[in-house]
Parts: sequence; structure tokens; C-alpha cells
Amino acid sequence: MNMQKRNIQNKNQKGFTLIELMIVIAIVGILAAIALPAYQDYIVRSKISEAVVGMSEAKTGVTEYVSTMGAIPVTADADKFGIDLDERSGEILNKISFVNVVGTSVTIVGHVNGAVTGDTGLVTLELVGTVDDDRSLVWVCQPGTTDPIASEYLPANCR
Repeated sequence: MNMQKRNIQNKNQKGFTLIELMIVIAIVGILAAIALPAYQDYIVRSKISEAVVGMSEAKTGVTEYVSTMGAIPVTADADKFGIDLDERSGEILNKISFVNVVGTSVTIVGHVNGAVTGDTGLVTLELVGTVDDDRSLVWVCQPGTTDPIASEYLPANCR
């Protein structure tokens, strides 16, 4: 009889109880509820980073022009910078345009498909290049002035 008691006790100690399983499932659910929105924002920021990389084509063209000519032109002429301003067939960056080109600064506007951020239409992101004292360009990344992208979706180097 003593042997039967031991077998019964050993069987009762195997596995997890229903309460323990429910606690683990609740913890996993809480972690998923916290991690999922952060992950989704990370995905959007990575896509916007891809748009910034696409805009670097224009940034490089302007920088080369300024280093060669010594100044920013008064008007925005894409041919001077060697940049294609036509619409693109990409999923993220729709097109690039120039706004507010003056003798000391140039603004490159990236028009991003709003579906990337959950918006409708296009949202904008700007790279503003300003001529420094040593005639080099200093670039600042920021949300656009027209239909700006939400600041939480800006890449880390734009915040």
C-alpha cells in the first residue's frame, strides 16, 4: 500500500497546472501587446529610411554642384543637379522635388506614399541643405511643410 501512495504522488507532480498555464499565456499576451506596436513603428521607420536613401541621389547632386560651382543656384533646375524629378514606380518614394532654392539653402522634398504610414495620399519629408561658413553643405532632415510625415516615423538621424 505504501508503494501505491508513492505512485499516486509522483503522478500528481508531473506537468503544469491550469493556473500556471493561464499565467504564462497572460504574460505572453501582455508582452505581445507591448511589442507589436513598437515593431510596427520600427517597420514604418525602416521604410522611411529607404525613402531618405532614395533622396540621397538629389542630395549628392546638389552637394557636387555646390562643391564645383561654389554656391547654390538661385533657381531650382533639376538639370543643374542631374536629378530625375519624374514620378517613380517604387512602393515607398513616389517622387522628389525642389522647393525654396535660394542662394544659401536648398530644400529637397521627398513625396512618400501615405500607405506606408497609414495615411492616404502622399506625405512629405524634407532634406534642407544650408551653405556653411566654409562653403560646405549642412543637411537637416525634417517633416515636410505640406502634408508632413508624422515625426514618430522619422528615422533616428532625422529626429
